[in-house]
Amino acid sequence: MKIEMFDTLDAVLRGGSLAAAATEMNLTASAVSMQMRQLEAYLGQPLFDRSGHAIRATALAHEVAGALRPGLAQLQSLRRREGTTIEGVVRFGIIESLMPTLLPGTLSALRERYPRLEVRPTRGRSAGLTDAVKRGELDAAVVAEPEGGGSVRLHWRPLMRREMHLIAPPDARETSVPALFKQYEWIRYDRQTISGQLAARYVASQVDAARGALEFDSVPAIVAMVSAGLGIALVHLVDSGFCQSYPVRFVRLGRSAPAVQMSLVCRKSDADSRPLRAVGDAMTAVLTGTVRALAGR
Repeated sequence: MKIEMFDTLDAVLRGGSLAAAATEMNLTASAVSMQMRQLEAYLGQPLFDRSGHAIRATALAHEVAGALRPGLAQLQSLRRREGTTIEGVVRFGIIESLMPTLLPGTLSALRERYPRLEVRPTRGRSAGLTDAVKRGELDAAVVAEPEGGGSVRLHWRPLMRREMHLIAPPDARETSVPALFKQYEWIRYDRQTISGQLAARYVASQVDAARGALEFDSVPAIVAMVSAGLGIALVHLVDSGFCQSYPVRFVRLGRSAPAVQMSLVCRKSDADSRPLRAVGDAMTAVLTGTVRALAGR
């Protein structure tokens, strides 16, 4: 019996459904269902009435959650208590586009607050870094999460979601997506990446055919090419400051715009690791602009 199963039960009761709990706990609905059945087997009694179209929590479910809620809250408080030593080595991967924005602030905050924690970053692509986490070669990685939520064998901690933009040369006058693709060649983002696949799927849904032979796995390189008038591209920009040196025209894609979910992924068995949680908290602080508050706690 794992403690997190009771957290999941609490999430089911708060959200009113397995699907809502799955979203809150970053699990699949089937994983939530399995945890609930394991709890029922442990207790020897049903926690839900499954006779209707939607499951309904029994009185026992509310009784169990109510009994454990204070203890779980106290346990979390003890885990966060000041003075707890966090040390060791964390090997984590990070995709290149996030390195300038995320890495300096994260490392600075961790060194200031946890001087005995050694962090060893490695650059790579999302798919390769995720595989390295599965094999145990990395403890965690900051990657673009696959559509559909990624492997259920892993734990995905959302960090940020970025909408993709169509960028065009600064003197481009066309206003519609089809007109821009008719006028300019398409500079692709590497189709071996999740971002490249999202971009390709969107373009295929908008235009019959797109010209272009250039393909890169570097956002700065693509922005520079577009700025020079060599074509248009679909990219997600974590830091638009690069466009001050290489100006481009941004074309919003509206509600149909694809978006990239960046997440910190680790093995499920490591999801409660204090060093990994410290790394994730530092990254979140950097992205939300609260890194100073984190370092000062």
